[in-house]
Amino acid sequence: MPILRNLQLFDRKKPYNALPSLPPEADIESKPILKSCIAGRSCLAELKQAGELIPNQAVLINSIPMLEAQVSSEIENVVTTTDRLFRFAGHDEKADPATKETLRYRQALSQGYLAAKKKPVCTSTAVEVCQMIKNTDIDIRKGTGTVLTNPHTNKVIYTPPQGEAVIRDKLANWEKFINQHKEIDPLIRMAVMHYQFEAIHPFTDGNGRTGRILNILFLIQEDLLKIPVLYMSRYFIQHKNSYYRLLREVTEKQQWQQWILYVIEAVQDTAQWTTRKIRAIKELFADTCDYVRQNAPRIYSHELIEIIFEQPYCRISNLVDADIAKRQTASGYLKQLVKIGVLTELKAGREKIYIHPKFLVLLGKDDNDFQKYTTKAQPKKQGKA
Repeated sequence: MPILRNLQLFDRKKPYNALPSLPPEADIESKPILKSCIAGRSCLAELKQAGELIPNQAVLINSIPMLEAQVSSEIENVVTTTDRLFRFAGHDEKADPATKETLRYRQALSQGYLAAKKKPVCTSTAVEVCQMIKNTDIDIRKGTGTVLTNPHTNKVIYTPPQGEAVIRDKLANWEKFINQHKEIDPLIRMAVMHYQFEAIHPFTDGNGRTGRILNILFLIQEDLLKIPVLYMSRYFIQHKNSYYRLLREVTEKQQWQQWILYVIEAVQDTAQWTTRKIRAIKELFADTCDYVRQNAPRIYSHELIEIIFEQPYCRISNLVDADIAKRQTASGYLKQLVKIGVLTELKAGREKIYIHPKFLVLLGKDDNDFQKYTTKAQPKKQGKA
């Protein structure tokens, strides 16, 4: 039996050079899995449609991937806050190391998205993504000694394959499976590719985050997503114990079905959550437009409101770069939005940053409730960064 043969070969303390090639010998197209695929694809189709409700895609591309970046990094114990990420986006000179590293995750996702339009997900994609995350010329592991340990007990739980030739051979097989086995549903291929990539563990660091970015890029490649707004790490961190347990069960027992069902459930749950979040952003955008049009008609423009939704932290330069106004006029626009309570002003050294509180809060919480603009709010006092 294949399972018994695998059990005999696997020893967590020895390099797993016998990691089975793809496709798996197990049945990865069982009835429960295929039924789950139908539900998952339906949720992704609804997400694609919801994304089209917001014409300015920058509003989504700049916000949802930031949430993904934060939580995916948190899984690897790189911890920062949503507030700090948005504050230092594009201006990370004074950011702490964790915030800088998390911002590089978003950059890697963005650059990977652009690259996915030109070439399929492959080994070079993984290398480019990991290099951007780690901000170094990291490449496929060449040395020995890489092991995964339990952070609490320090016991070895897995030793990935060793030897550059072995690793590259397994990556070639991984690449062939995801791009040539078109007869297998893309959601199944994604679940299998994610396990296999983590099991190969091709880099000395950054494998988990790289693998999670590759998931999103693959769904875009397969036309199940249009833009990189699937916030899957939210599900993974909420069910973190199951994530690692099911990975181990594939390795140790070749129990593929529960792992594949778990990943497709993550897609389904995340797509539904993201769809609701996008609709809430659209509602807040419309409410903000109405409020500014009524309370500051002289400065109102659709383009101005779009700018304060592209990032919850806005600078005068954002308006200038978007050709909305020259610097002095742009400053006046933002101050007027502060006056009517849409923005708050924050001093960061010599620079002034304008925060969009309702949008920032909406992005940072799990539910989608927000208090609509009903009365003219009083401006908040200036703070210091």
